[in-house]
Amino acid sequence: MDLKDQLKNLFPEHAPEETAAEKSENTIWMQEDPIICKYEKRKGKPITILEGYTGADADFKILAKELKTKLSVGGSFKDGKIIIQGDYRDRIMSLLKVKGFKVKRVGG
Repeated sequence: MDLKDQLKNLFPEHAPEETAAEKSENTIWMQEDPIICKYEKRKGKPITILEGYTGADADFKILAKELKTKLSVGGSFKDGKIIIQGDYRDRIMSLLKVKGFKVKRVGG
């Protein structure tokens, strides 16, 4: 019997609140224009840049963290752009389409 079951036995009328992880999964990303996914080379190394998100910067930072962990790559968030190390345009576009974003591929 874990802690949640014990608490249910003690307080049967109590309804548990959603945790932060459950709330972030239910977040609806709203945007008007598509996110632009483009490829560049900096210092001879390929990078993928995502820009054009019209929502809050905090939401875009969360999205950057999710993409980096799912792709197992490095990257950063600067000046309203997500910079991912490597050419992952196809995988990023499929992940964003699953989340409900409109994505436009630019260049190459």
